[in-house]
Amino acid sequence: MEFVIITGMSGAGKSQAIKCLEDLGFFCVDNLPPTLIPKFAELCLQSEKRIDRVALVVDVREGEFLGDLSRALEDLKKEGHFVQVIFLDASDEALIRRFSETRRPHPLARSGMVQEGIHGERELLASLKAQADLIIDTSPLTVHELRKVLLNTFLDFQPKAPKTAFSFVSFGYKFGLPYESDLVFDVRVLPNPHFVQGLQPLTGQDPKVADYLLGFPQTRAFLEKLLDFITFVLPFYIQEGKAYLTIAIGCTGGRHRSVFVTEELAKMLRQDGYEVSVRHRDIGKPS
Repeated sequence: MEFVIITGMSGAGKSQAIKCLEDLGFFCVDNLPPTLIPKFAELCLQSEKRIDRVALVVDVREGEFLGDLSRALEDLKKEGHFVQVIFLDASDEALIRRFSETRRPHPLARSGMVQEGIHGERELLASLKAQADLIIDTSPLTVHELRKVLLNTFLDFQPKAPKTAFSFVSFGYKFGLPYESDLVFDVRVLPNPHFVQGLQPLTGQDPKVADYLLGFPQTRAFLEKLLDFITFVLPFYIQEGKAYLTIAIGCTGGRHRSVFVTEELAKMLRQDGYEVSVRHRDIGKPS
């Protein structure tokens, strides 16, 4: 069976994530104690109804649960199950805003201060975040955008596929780094279509912008060498057991160069048989 473990910061979107996976056909359980996971897996195998994909929201806000979760995941892997840990994160500012909007107290804020609870939880979950297969920063995402990210990740993902799945995100440096990234590449060295008459209102998805950038030899060389590097380091990530590799491509505003390079790399990797999802974080923001 395929097990997706959803965990992360309070207020980062775990409830929305489990609803999305349920729509994708996962058998979902919210807030299952880690010690019960192996027994739950046994019950799934014994069920008369065939269960192939399971998604669990696991809350490890109590420190002792971290060890329980690690042991439970190891047990699942020893039994031959495919296990992925998805960690949902968000900036302090985004979490504070969400708790303010819902008027709910943070579960770890003993003094009633939301920021205190966030800092304590972030420290508690640091080791779990470091072990996650995929980290999703939900700070800039609406509920619908988070759903789209998860759909892109899981809709066609085959758990026994031998290759790591790529997740690309284009961004603008002026809006900050997407900190869920495993690799970050700066493409501001390429010619900037923003300063070319007629190209400024377009995006890197437009053929006119692509033709402009591909008209420079350094653009083609840059793409070739970047693809060579990505395919070179990929085996090392596979050896570490990463099911996903999140690659961020950045330019100044996240509208032209980063979008173009992201689309080109995704196309090249798909041609080589890799699973690739693409998100353009800042494409709609004002330049």
